[in-house]
Amino acid sequence: MIPVFGKPLIEFSFDHLIQAGIKEFIVNTHHNAKVYTQHFESSHYQQKPISFVHEPNLLDTGGGIKNVSDLLDPNPFIIYNGDVLTDLPLKPLIDEHRDNKFLATLVLRSNGDAKHIALDRNNKKITDIRNNLNSNNKGTHQFTGIYACSADFLNYLNQERKHSVIPVFLNLIKEQLLGGIVIDEGEWWDLGTRDSYLDAHKKIPLSTFPSYRNQLNEPLINSNSKTSSIHESCFIDESSFIGENSIIEANTRIINSVIWPGAKIIQGSSLERCIVRHKQTAKGKLENEDI
Repeated sequence: MIPVFGKPLIEFSFDHLIQAGIKEFIVNTHHNAKVYTQHFESSHYQQKPISFVHEPNLLDTGGGIKNVSDLLDPNPFIIYNGDVLTDLPLKPLIDEHRDNKFLATLVLRSNGDAKHIALDRNNKKITDIRNNLNSNNKGTHQFTGIYACSADFLNYLNQERKHSVIPVFLNLIKEQLLGGIVIDEGEWWDLGTRDSYLDAHKKIPLSTFPSYRNQLNEPLINSNSKTSSIHESCFIDESSFIGENSIIEANTRIINSVIWPGAKIIQGSSLERCIVRHKQTAKGKLENEDI
């Protein structure tokens, strides 16, 4: 639910999936779960139904899928990590998974800092993850956090409430049932860190992200809010974003920072690579601070 250019991150995921033909969503929630139901009061987004499943205790990447298995029908489904911001084309994933015999097909990138997935590009089989299977291959591709699964994939999940999906993937590799498709088109960010969150706000205005923008009814990247009070003496660089109903007082300087809705920046303050959260107040010279 963190705002990216004033829009909840999860809505970018929904827009991306809707463009690919997805008609229904299941969302696992944990921290501050009530924010989801408050924001999506009708349990719908763009007329598509959303089922919210709360995890009082985190179930990890495997347990979270198992926990919603009763809500899944026999058709294939897509898993989409919540901290991902991307516009990579999803149709190749859907087509590849439909046409192959794999129980899960992972979307991979050729570039990245976390090349942990070993892929045989000749047969599109994943052969190892971080050399866990002693293949002497620590990895050739980065996993995007997006993958397609067949219903039988659920049978490989442990009955235990909490478990990672990685041991499941390794078991599928042994049975040659884990595939991968390399999709280097489009932009991809993992916004799981503050640096990546701020960097996305810096890089996106210089890109064509999202590529599916023109296929939807509303713009996905907003400019600085016109409902905020921003004094004319302020300096705000192009890599910063000001959320709606914020107050930016006189003689402030804001560099590569994100100001969430309803925040206030006190007169004369200087912010660089800062995040000022909802209805919080920032004052003074601040650098790499979360308020």
